Amino acid sequence: MSRDAQQREPSGPRINDAIRAREVRLIDQDGQNVGVVQRQDAADRATAAGLDLVEISPDAEPPVCKIMDFGKFKYQEQKKAAEARKKQKIVEIKEIKLRPNIDDHDYDVKMKAIRRFFDEGDKVKITLRFRGREMAHQSIGMDVLRRVRADVEAIAKVESEPRFEGRQMVMVLAPR
Repeated sequence: MSRDAQQREPSGPRINDAIRAREVRLIDQDGQNVGVVQRQDAADRATAAGLDLVEISPDAEPPVCKIMDFGKFKYQEQKKAAEARKKQKIVEIKEIKLRPNIDDHDYDVKMKAIRRFFDEGDKVKITLRFRGREMAHQSIGMDVLRRVRADVEAIAKVESEPRFEGRQMVMVLAPR
């Protein structure tokens, strides 16, 4: 084992003999504040109760320690972390591809998909691809993007204005 691995202290709160302070502010297993006591006295009380002495607030002066079941404490912390992860929403960017001469029905289908993406909380990147001679009529493409913007005005905001990237125009919309 390397020297670095031996010196690295484990993550999480210090428990029992790993607590370094001489005096600690002790909270007993019932949640009652006992006050400032010697670390050894606090450790003896924890052992007598069949529990662990856990350093809750190491930065306080003196450090705050609580008598509790450390395994149960770790389990509760893991559950809290898992719950927090579950509530996080990863915002994805969904892409919708259009053409300058898109038909009304096709446009309506694309708009329905865009609204569904906004309901799910995702951003939408609208890519308008020009082929061949369509490059000569860029204003038609710009009109299509303006129409999209007007149709989703109530539920979305423009995050990046329409811009050219090679042979395509790109616009990013985000839900309000």
